[in-house]
Amino acid sequence: MTSAAEVTTFRVGGELASYHQAKTESELISFLQEFPDALLIGGGSNLLFADHEIQRPIIQVLTKGIQVSSDACSGATWVVAAGETWESFVNESLQNGSAGLETLSGIPGSVGAAPIQNIGAYGREINASIANVRVWDRVDQEIRTYAAADCEFAYRSSRFKKASNRFAILDVTFQLREGQMSDEIRYQELADELGVKVGDRAPTDAVRKAVLAIRSRKGMIIEESNRNSFSAGSFFLNPRIPASKVPQGAPHWVEENGLVKVSAAWLIENSGTKKGERLAGAGISTQHVLAICNAHSATGSDIVQLARLVKERVKQTFDIDLHAEVQLVDLSL
Repeated sequence: MTSAAEVTTFRVGGELASYHQAKTESELISFLQEFPDALLIGGGSNLLFADHEIQRPIIQVLTKGIQVSSDACSGATWVVAAGETWESFVNESLQNGSAGLETLSGIPGSVGAAPIQNIGAYGREINASIANVRVWDRVDQEIRTYAAADCEFAYRSSRFKKASNRFAILDVTFQLREGQMSDEIRYQELADELGVKVGDRAPTDAVRKAVLAIRSRKGMIIEESNRNSFSAGSFFLNPRIPASKVPQGAPHWVEENGLVKVSAAWLIENSGTKKGERLAGAGISTQHVLAICNAHSATGSDIVQLARLVKERVKQTFDIDLHAEVQLVDLSL
């Protein structure tokens, strides 16, 4: 029997009583019809399972396929199956002269998970590159295609996340411009790594290398030799709060809706949590305070207890609520 520990980057979790691999689109739809309440997983990089046997059916999406076409006016159109690895797709797009995804290098997981979370890094979110998303609608029992404007993209959210038990992503169509230079660099940390100013542009291959170097230093690249990477990356979302509640000295970014996004890492570190802190088998990464990792034979309960402690410290110190970016299965904060 397959366990959750075998299919997640946390490497924790109980046995999966009903586990199925979908390697083709027809297999995926067939499984969804047979198990309408199934939980879909891709690379398992954003999931934390409980330690007991999981009764809910689990379908791992392993579909493959990439089609690319281009023209002088619209650039390159990439149609990518949901089960493709995100990092492999980013690398292939850059190798083929398509620009736009370089700052999203090194993010673990699958292509199908990218629009659900509206993944983002270093000033860019994936919705900026998506043309449409094709899904299986579990309620209406049909294939539907949503243009980007209808996907309800927001910070780490989408219509697919809001209705996670309804939509199963089949493939994603990306519209990328062709070229060897990046978009404007928006983050100081990345600009410093590249040796340029914020607002400058840089070769896409240089941006990719810089992003991978930064992520590696933070333990955000999956490496068998590094227990810090036995995690889901950032455990908590950056909170979005009124400007009046922003603590003095906290890095923050004003958003269009009038709210301010505050660095969760700064809040965590300035409320008493330190890199390398341990609770049973769980630990705060020694490389990045925002990552909770399986430091040594951790259980799901260990990781949740440490996450609660971090959350409580931030609440007590700053009266700000942290919310998990990680999806919890049979667990709760």
